[in-house]
Amino acid sequence: MILTVCVVFGLLGLYTIQHSTQSKETFSSAILKQGSSGKDIYELQGRLKALGFYNGKVDGQFGATTKSAVTWFQWKFGMKSDGVVGAKTKLKLWNATKNWKPTAADLPQGSGGGAPASGAKPKESESKLPASNNMGISEKELKIMANAVYGESRGEPYEGQVAVAAVILNRVKSSQFPNTPTGVIYQPGAFTAVADGQINLEPNDKAKKAVKDALSGWDPSDGCLYYFNPETATSKWIWSRPQYKTIGKHIFCR
Repeated sequence: MILTVCVVFGLLGLYTIQHSTQSKETFSSAILKQGSSGKDIYELQGRLKALGFYNGKVDGQFGATTKSAVTWFQWKFGMKSDGVVGAKTKLKLWNATKNWKPTAADLPQGSGGGAPASGAKPKESESKLPASNNMGISEKELKIMANAVYGESRGEPYEGQVAVAAVILNRVKSSQFPNTPTGVIYQPGAFTAVADGQINLEPNDKAKKAVKDALSGWDPSDGCLYYFNPETATSKWIWSRPQYKTIGKHIFCR
């Protein structure tokens, strides 16, 4: 019996060491969370970007956009979606990107890794569109917005669809929310379409046009940050928000 116990614990130990070593081939043992910076964050952002979860700049700064990407990754892979990168998340990410190799864009300028040379923290950003897009939102972000509008409001009148797109943009501009559409949309519990998977449906031309109209300045919500369908809403909190107007089946709140 003693021999059996020793063998079992020995095998468990080898299993733990093997999997721990795998994730440590690149990551350190540090817990990564919003506010962290340095080599591990370059690694984290590069791997998330390779999987399509992160659309921002690989800058070594764990900001709101990076947290949203981590939360999305954790949710997709059946883990606790808290935006904190511990050993379990690192291992899952490593296993999902075994063939990933950093490119020049995934490394800090002038080095093979580590923190940026300058003292100032670079901000997470997106590749910019031409001047007609005055918020500097990338094509990928616009596509995510169209997915959200389609998933959330495809049965609503066109004005209501533009209003949903406007709410997303209003949140991007608000200091209370992440500063990118992806960050806003994938914020835990923020949008039903993310929770039920409708965010992955291919948007139609009307949803895409609604996003463009909202980006051009049309805001039927008049600056609202929230909306809900009173027939399906289960959150008590949303009912406490000041209700401003109704468009279709959605009540828009401030």
